[in-house]
Amino acid sequence: MNSDLIALYADIGKLLLRDQLLLKKRLAGIKKIKNEKSRQSVIELVKTDIAAGQKKIAQRQSALPVIIYPENLPVIEKKQAIYQAIRDHQVVIIAGETGSGKTNQIPKICLELGRGIKGLIGHTQPRRLAARSVANRIAEELNIPLGSAVGYKVRFNDQVSDNTFIKLMTDGILLAELRNDKLLLQYDTIIIDEAHERSLNIDFILGYLRQLLPKRPDLKVIITSATIDPERFSQHFDHAPIIEVSGRTYPVEVRYRPIIGDSNDSHRDQLDGIIDAIDELSQHAIGDILIFMSGEREIRVTAEALNKLNLKHTEILPLFARLSNSEQNRIFQSHPGRRIVLATNVAETSLTVPGIKYVIDTGYVRISRYSYRTKVQRLPIEPISQASAEQRKGRCGRVSVGICIRLYSEEDFLARPMYTDPEILRTNLASVILQMMAIGLGDINQFPFIEMPDKRNIQDGIRLLEELNAIANKTATGGDYQLTEIGRQLAQLPLDPRLGRMVLEARRHGCVREIMVISSALSRGCRKRGGIFFSTISHRADFLFF
Repeated sequence: MNSDLIALYADIGKLLLRDQLLLKKRLAGIKKIKNEKSRQSVIELVKTDIAAGQKKIAQRQSALPVIIYPENLPVIEKKQAIYQAIRDHQVVIIAGETGSGKTNQIPKICLELGRGIKGLIGHTQPRRLAARSVANRIAEELNIPLGSAVGYKVRFNDQVSDNTFIKLMTDGILLAELRNDKLLLQYDTIIIDEAHERSLNIDFILGYLRQLLPKRPDLKVIITSATIDPERFSQHFDHAPIIEVSGRTYPVEVRYRPIIGDSNDSHRDQLDGIIDAIDELSQHAIGDILIFMSGEREIRVTAEALNKLNLKHTEILPLFARLSNSEQNRIFQSHPGRRIVLATNVAETSLTVPGIKYVIDTGYVRISRYSYRTKVQRLPIEPISQASAEQRKGRCGRVSVGICIRLYSEEDFLARPMYTDPEILRTNLASVILQMMAIGLGDINQFPFIEMPDKRNIQDGIRLLEELNAIANKTATGGDYQLTEIGRQLAQLPLDPRLGRMVLEARRHGCVREIMVISSALSRGCRKRGGIFFSTISHRADFLFF
């Protein structure tokens, strides 16, 4: 290789990552050109493109915002250690307690380190609400408009521009982007937040990144987690360094107030327990209360009951993922008097509700779990783990001394499992295999999961998908599988594959909507046609069929 080409390769290495790939391919093609005049002509074109790329880089560098850090955050005390770890290692694990400031400040530390110039700093969140609120908070701290240097992308809403450095998004968005950007070349840094939640999306991303890192030595990966088993993530990435950050908390008193119901109505018993807990907290200094509940339906019923009490100087606010942006944003607005926020586990880790002094924990969550008896993926209400209970407790005690009332006994708490099962271990593997094939993640048997599913369950999943005609052998001799047209349609439905196949087959018989009602009931245990799940299935089915 002559000196001119060596110099060009060096210049290309300073451009945007996407430009680098294209121009390196063109330079590689130059070697095949025999005619010197044609060869020189292509070199000149490459030089022109390099100059244009250098201009883009210069524009991005000049548009960098002034980086401002809030005072007195625990993560800032560890800023130098975090800075050095990211600089010196490809993967860093940051375990931070509630209130440490890791979610909002780590992207800014990356910017200060020079990341975000050649590619975006991608920052994933488990939920759309969290992605929007975190992006808004970082933009506010940098005194810039949302959608400029800091943007976000969630389903149906893209607030990212050519001037964006930090891109908040759901983990589902990042997975979807893998289909067209296998090397993730639009990013020079990936931050996986709330990794301890161990959703399917998070496990997919962590496994894919482990495969990708040798091909992308320039890519930095930062995994942030609550202080829940961070060693597991470190081991997954060849003993990546762990930095632990304390939380900014005041003492929190835990009170156990188990519900002792006289009626056969568990919802009424829980409501009575919540009202009693509110009365107990009313004897203390006024402060906002965060009540953790299992789901949207329970929140609506409780909100209606509390509003009927006409509590003085008290505002009742629901908080769950399906709320509109304007309703979600109400929790961040200043208010007089007292506020009671009724929330699902969306407020457990990925979203901070400001000003909370007290927490009431019902001790339950609605969680997706595959039933091996009925062979259906369901959403039962289950007791939370000890780790989740501690996360809920940690949502108060951030502005002053706090109180957490648990509506269950201490013996019940100690008998609960330490951690919530990762989603991969409580999901129908037929659905997992289907999604992996749709995204293009490869063979499940070879995929580097943090925790590998049982081989027998994998084979059961493959066999089921074959029976449903969702997958087929690529060759007559068997082995590798590929999605059929039915499989591609099934992958778009938020349903157990068996139920999804029912919905697809119903089209031939003219009974799609009736089967959707049955599928919704089987999945959720619903007694009526209405509700989120039916609406989601209906929307997807309309898209597929009509």
